[in-house]
Amino acid sequence: MSLSEEAITLQRAAHDLMYLGMDGSPIYSDDLSRRNGEVYRLTTALYNFGAKGSAVEEQANVCLALLMGYSASFVDHGEKQKHVQEVLDRCWDILDALPASLLKLRLLIACYGEVFDAPLADEGRAIIASWDSVSLTPEQREAIVEFQNVVDNPYSWEYVNE
Repeated sequence: MSLSEEAITLQRAAHDLMYLGMDGSPIYSDDLSRRNGEVYRLTTALYNFGAKGSAVEEQANVCLALLMGYSASFVDHGEKQKHVQEVLDRCWDILDALPASLLKLRLLIACYGEVFDAPLADEGRAIIASWDSVSLTPEQREAIVEFQNVVDNPYSWEYVNE
């Protein structure tokens, strides 16, 4: 399997895990555990494979897949935060080189979900504003909803005392 195929496979598996049960179907512990293990395995394999020297779009897809995988999986053998930081460090150069696109918006969302840096959200808003709202693709619509959700609820998984 090529690097691009591995990245896309991980993106799909992580997306499926993140949205498991959102359609109202029941979530079974054995299925959740199996999917979580599979996402972790795919994430580890892709992280170990690396993306040095590949095209900027391929690097962006790999970084996006890794951030999605680490975000979706609750497995951590002590290396997760270090790996996430290394991927984020790679993202900063990639984002500068990546043209405004759906891929860039998705990578901005993943990065923003880790660091909550306002300029990332601003750049995401600029990409969305540049799109023709009448002719959005289903993927663009989904990315816009995901972007808004991450921006509106950056700490949705944490309890905040007021």
